Amino acid sequence: MSDEILQQLRIVMVYPAHPGNIGAAARAVKNMGLSKLVLVSPNRFPSFEAYQRAASADDVLDRASVVETLQQALRGCIYVAGTSARSRTLDWQVNSPDVCAQKCLGATTEGEVAIVFGRERSGLTNKELEQCNSLVHIPTDTAYSSLNVAAAIQIMTYELRRTMLKNRAMPVVKSEPKYRDDLPASADQLDGLYQHLYATLTELRFFGSHHPEKLMRRIKSLFNRAATTQREVAIFRGICSAIQGRRTAAKK
Repeated sequence: MSDEILQQLRIVMVYPAHPGNIGAAARAVKNMGLSKLVLVSPNRFPSFEAYQRAASADDVLDRASVVETLQQALRGCIYVAGTSARSRTLDWQVNSPDVCAQKCLGATTEGEVAIVFGRERSGLTNKELEQCNSLVHIPTDTAYSSLNVAAAIQIMTYELRRTMLKNRAMPVVKSEPKYRDDLPASADQLDGLYQHLYATLTELRFFGSHHPEKLMRRIKSLFNRAATTQREVAIFRGICSAIQGRRTAAKK
């Protein structure tokens, strides 16, 4: 496993408020051999403070992508890990940093991967975590569990590099190449499926008196745990289209 694998990884910061944290994150990214930093609606960027904290990682900031939404930041990614500092009601897989690093590096053989870091004060919302395949929790001391976002990025990028170096020393086992349709579905492909499912279920009046957001959250959790492929997305969207077509025909 070469350092090129690390170029398949995106570090995503959601609504970073302090430019100093952006600079420190860029430095952590470069320290560990990564290069892609994505900023979702940063409070202030570019800024002198960010470049000052970045030290010799100005090139990471120069190349940083700035987008308006998390959905845009994850476009094209086939595996997404979201950082979470507290327990959630979501039925999402929660991994330790080393396990998360192994899963992320393994997924890079099939496409781009993102690790998402939330706001300095409140982290990621449940709605944002719904866009992730799994969660990663950094086990801090319970007496003081608050962890600076740049420090969290440093820990995760270190784990990615450490795991890469460990894997490099292991014998390579070649697997059969997959057909394109059997590759993991990207975040935007899954989002399109969720919108199609929601529209279809709404037409069927499936939600009834139930809260649609809660039911959709469970549906998203199911597809994330299943590691849904592009072919499976196409199958489910075909089912939705068939249902909608039947209902349209029945109305005529």
